[in-house]
Amino acid sequence: MMTSAMLILVGCQLLGELLRATFQLPIPGPVIGMFLLALALGLRARRTGNDRTPAPLKPAAEGLIANMGLLFVPAGVGIIAEAGVIRKEWLPILVAVAGSTILSLIVTALVMHWTLRPTHTHDTNGEGRTS
Repeated sequence: MMTSAMLILVGCQLLGELLRATFQLPIPGPVIGMFLLALALGLRARRTGNDRTPAPLKPAAEGLIANMGLLFVPAGVGIIAEAGVIRKEWLPILVAVAGSTILSLIVTALVMHWTLRPTHTHDTNGEGRTS
């Protein structure tokens, strides 16, 4: 059961890599694959009315999350390996990190505002009221 879940996750990553390479997208393939998996799970939930995580994916996802610290080791090694570039280009890197953080916060706030806004209903007199 865990094997099928890992195949689904790796398949989504592979599909994301293929889409990135085919369309020359500036987004990493695993991110595209994660988006595709979320889209597929959302469509499945809408179609079946069941928004629970499929049984095979849950233990695989929990296992990956439990060991997430290990998944950051290659990124840390890459940072150390490129220390010279970071010392040389620290200002653009700092601006990019700060800018992307601020942009992420703004987008998250706007999405939350849009998602959690109250719905409006109309009564027979045509006046709107918040339900």
